[in-house]
Formats: sequence, C-alpha cells, structure tokens
Amino acid sequence: MVEFAMQPVRWLAAFTFAVATAARVGASDLTDVDRAFYRLYSYDFAGAHALLDEALSVRPDDPLLHAVRGAVLLFSEFDRLQILELEFFADDDKVTDGKRLRPDPAARERLFHASTEARRLALGRLAIEPDDRDAMFALCIAIGTESDYFGLVEKRYLRTYSLSIESQRYARRLLDLDPPFYDAYLILGSVEYVVSNLNFFFRLFVRFEDIEGSKQKAIENLRQVVLHGRYYRPFAKILLAAIYARDDEPLQALVLLREVGREFPDNSLVQREIRRIEAKAR
Repeated sequence: MVEFAMQPVRWLAAFTFAVATAARVGASDLTDVDRAFYRLYSYDFAGAHALLDEALSVRPDDPLLHAVRGAVLLFSEFDRLQILELEFFADDDKVTDGKRLRPDPAARERLFHASTEARRLALGRLAIEPDDRDAMFALCIAIGTESDYFGLVEKRYLRTYSLSIESQRYARRLLDLDPPFYDAYLILGSVEYVVSNLNFFFRLFVRFEDIEGSKQKAIENLRQVVLHGRYYRPFAKILLAAIYARDDEPLQALVLLREVGREFPDNSLVQREIRRIEAKAR
C-alpha cells in the first residue's frame, strides 16, 4: 500500500526532472544519458544499468554510455561503503584516513572496464572530430570515476592527483567551446575547493594550472552548473550543500538539499542528510 501510494510522487518527480531538462535542451533531445542520470540521482542503480544495457545493445560504440555505466558502478559502490554521507566529507580525518575500505573486487573490475572502454572510444572519436562534446565529456566522467575510486576507496592520492590534471584538461576544452559545456565547471569547482582546504605545506607540492585554491571561486563554478548544467546540476547542488555544511551554514545547505530531495524523493542519501541537518539546526 505504501509502495502504491508513493508511485504518484515518484512519477511526478520523474516528470519534473524531464520537464526541467527538456526546458534546457528541448523535449525531443532527451537522451538515454539524461534518463540514466535521473535513475542514478534517484539511487535506482539497477534501473540505470537496465536502461544502459538497452542503449548499449543499440549503440555499443557510444563512449558516453560506457562512461555513465562506470559512474553508476562507482556511486553504487560508494553507497555500499557509506562514503557518500555529507558527514564523511565534513570530517577531513575520515576523508584522508589511511585505512582502506573493503571494496567489491567484481564491482572494481566492472567499473574500470567501463571507464577503459569509454576512454578508448572517446579518444577514437576525438582523433576524427577534436571538438566532439560527448567524447570529451565521456573522458571527464571516466577519468573522474577512476580518480574518485583511487582517492576515496584505495587512498592512492598521487594517482588521483595525476588523473585530476588529465580531467581538468578536457574540462577546459569543453568550456572553451561556443557555447560552453557548463557541466565541466563542476570539475574545476571541485578542484578549487579541495585545494582551498589544503594547508600551506601541501600547497607547495600540489599545483594545478589556473587553480587558485579559492573557495569562493569553487562556489561560483558550482553555481554555473546549477544554473546552466544539463547532467551535473543535481550533483552540483549536493556538492554546494556539502560545502555549506562544512562551513556551518546549515540553512543554506538545507535549501539545496530540499530542492534535490523534491526532485529525487527516492534518493535515500539526500533524504537522510536533510533529516540529519534539520535535527542539528534545531
């Protein structure tokens, strides 16, 4: 009965996401990637995989589909390992804890297979068409997936650093296009924020081109994604909420999380974090 009663809410959330996305890209331009991201943000990992399976059966050489597959596998593993809680990101000791988690070897193999395939196909496309947006975005997703896995699961920070440099290179190429590919701002904004939290000693050794280590610039970059992004818009809101939560600004964090929660009522992480921050703000 509860499951049946929730169906109109879920349908309305899916409809709202589709309308909001259609308003930015045109209703006829909604793709399997748009729908897969909706399933991902809804924490419907099985549904995302089913959709991607069907799409890949028709377009097995689409690098973006393989890249999104890797992202779904990453977030599914993050959820299993309880890495995604905002409280985790609010505690530097937890983020940099040297103890490795207990990853699923099968999930790791599938994740890196998907990212490797995305890289191979994307580079092949770029060799023919250097300004292929989907190919460059697929590389950003695939490289980011690998970087996040190495950093947050295996604690291999040097490998994460080198991958971040590679990802930023494609992000900047996307932003140099006309019009810019606004989702790429999330990559630069994330790096800006991470560097802004490094102490002076580490900043001497960690250098990125055109990265100032400015928290304000990080927020501005993420806001660009919130305003203009196509795929990463909800993710940018969650990252901004995490920044506000770290800065002891719970009301601003709640505004963003409630927006995401209304759009994706089945996202258990967002609903749980809303309740946690509400309780702390009382």
